[in-house]
Amino acid sequence: QVQLLESGGGSVQAGGSLRLSCAASGYTRLMGWFRQAPGKEREGVATIYTSSSSGTPTYADSVKDRFTFSQDIAKNTVYLQMNSLKPEDNAMYYCAATPLPISTVSGLLSPAKYTYWGQGTQVTVSS
Repeated sequence: QVQLLESGGGSVQAGGSLRLSCAASGYTRLMGWFRQAPGKEREGVATIYTSSSSGTPTYADSVKDRFTFSQDIAKNTVYLQMNSLKPEDNAMYYCAATPLPISTVSGLLSPAKYTYWGQGTQVTVSS
């Protein structure tokens, strides 16, 4: 069982920035950030292959060019730098991980493909 410990949520005004961190306690092949707004389904934000230092992140279209996903393999930690935040980014953000490969691009951002989940951290963006 892999434990995921998230930190970094908070409240900012539109246009502001936040950085989320997620530390994993064991082996992961992929780690990702997902978010869920009230009354909406959980959706993928960004994922990365943590089994390789050269892993290239996959982003949801809604966050491309605003969010940056990075990793520190030595610390088994991933980061999500969120810039130019918008009110529509308001959500609970969850870190997730899986030890298994995901063979499709659509699967990379699918919550159903991930085994381990963090407790979530709230991001609130005010207009």
